[in-house]
Amino acid sequence: MAQYRLRVNGRAVRVESWDPAQPLLYVLRNSLGLHGPKFGCGLDQCGACTVLIDGKAARSCSVSVRQAAGRSITTLEGLGTPEKPDPIQAAFIAEEAAQCGYCTNGMIMAAKSLLNQTPNPTPEQVKRGLAGNLCRCGTYTRILSAVLRAAKA
Repeated sequence: MAQYRLRVNGRAVRVESWDPAQPLLYVLRNSLGLHGPKFGCGLDQCGACTVLIDGKAARSCSVSVRQAAGRSITTLEGLGTPEKPDPIQAAFIAEEAAQCGYCTNGMIMAAKSLLNQTPNPTPEQVKRGLAGNLCRCGTYTRILSAVLRAAKA
């Protein structure tokens, strides 16, 4: 069994896997107990599994544990705490931008990546930045409001 070293939410971790192609999503959820990233489609299409790898949004269902080795990974759990949420998390709460909540991880992580790169985005930039994330409940207008609110924070 191979061992892989990752930096997850600011902490150095070592994980084992029989399969170097095992999706990072499975390692995060099953080995490290991090349940922010969700299994949605498993095909790199819905965004529910989005994490930040070296500060940029990535679909953890399509990144192997081998590809993630040695890199810095941030999950939803690494952004803030219930007592002190990250500004993007606080904005999602304030705008009530979640309905069922399944897409919320991906939306927040994609928004965080967007705000890291474009601190004061236009509504059109936010729409483009989140275009690859799907929400079945249709809370897109609240999500847009939340991202714009976080940009002002």
